[in-house]
Amino acid sequence: MALRLHLPHRTKPDSGPASEPHLGARVYAVQRAGAVLVALVLLVFGLLGFAGGLDYFSTEGERILGLSSNGLLSTISVVVAVVLLVAAARSPRVVSTVMIVIGTLFLLSALVNLAVLRTSFNLLAFEFENVVFSVVVGLLLLTLGAYGRISGHLPTDSPYAHPRPGDDEDLDLTSELPATPAEVAAEQAMREAEVAVVQHLATEDQRRRVAAMAQVHSRADRRRVWMSFDEARRRG
Repeated sequence: MALRLHLPHRTKPDSGPASEPHLGARVYAVQRAGAVLVALVLLVFGLLGFAGGLDYFSTEGERILGLSSNGLLSTISVVVAVVLLVAAARSPRVVSTVMIVIGTLFLLSALVNLAVLRTSFNLLAFEFENVVFSVVVGLLLLTLGAYGRISGHLPTDSPYAHPRPGDDEDLDLTSELPATPAEVAAEQAMREAEVAVVQHLATEDQRRRVAAMAQVHSRADRRRVWMSFDEARRRG
């Protein structure tokens, strides 16, 4: 029988919520700060372009903060900045996804505009400095967007741990975390049992419990299944 296992990142037994900051909160804080920082740079760049009264479709462009710009590029910069700021105010999954998408678009823009430099198709008035800037910002957004999300060892409180289709993006991410010492102990035992099953070192009791947990999906339900075995053992 195939078992669907959920293997969150193992933590040291003596570590607890009070002993170190929540890693999931740190992931969101880093992504949020990165999105806001990039947004502010783009916003300033775009607004200075508007203030300079740049020709909207000029292929020559004028210098703004060391980069070439025209009215169209200023508009795009402001729009992207607003999108990043809105995403930063939403859920972790939203800001991460938006940063990855925009980062990819920045890299594509660098390649496309590098190919049309000094031609009549250079609609954004790019120069080589703009290409370098697009590559740097694109890589920064991709790195921050993927931070804490693209990994085989996500922390248990990561906003990207145990994703399920149909989850509400604004779901309270802490609603299924253990709330009592008994639940914390149960989760530790669950992790050890799941790892033991994968390593073919599990006891018969651990195999039964993991098989039962495989029939449910949410973290809270799996914890309740595990604790029901403990309750049945006490009554027996």
